[in-house]
Amino acid sequence: MLQFTPSVPQAWLLLAVAGLLEVGWAVGMKATEGFTRPLPSIIVVAVALLSFWLLGLAMKTLPVGTAYAVWVGIGAAGAAALGMLLYGEPATAARIVCVLLIVASVVGLRVFSDH
Repeated sequence: MLQFTPSVPQAWLLLAVAGLLEVGWAVGMKATEGFTRPLPSIIVVAVALLSFWLLGLAMKTLPVGTAYAVWVGIGAAGAAALGMLLYGEPATAARIVCVLLIVASVVGLRVFSDH
């Protein structure tokens, strides 16, 4: 099997894509209606597995704590933002500030990372 260890820039790119895929599967879970709809359920599981795989590849290079926190942060902020935009979830000033704090934390982890 081909062994691939990403460079630092590649690892950050893989992590960003993994985070965006996390947003996709998290938001897509609504369409599964509790995993009772087969096609959306299969798509969500496939996207989740791809997200996990890319996260794992990124962790070959990046510290586990940083990589996981960034992945979760991208997913949490993205899912919260899309929930407000797509599903009419409350978009109060407090919620928006909280999402922005998550984004600021993700950016801070990237900026202050040794990698």
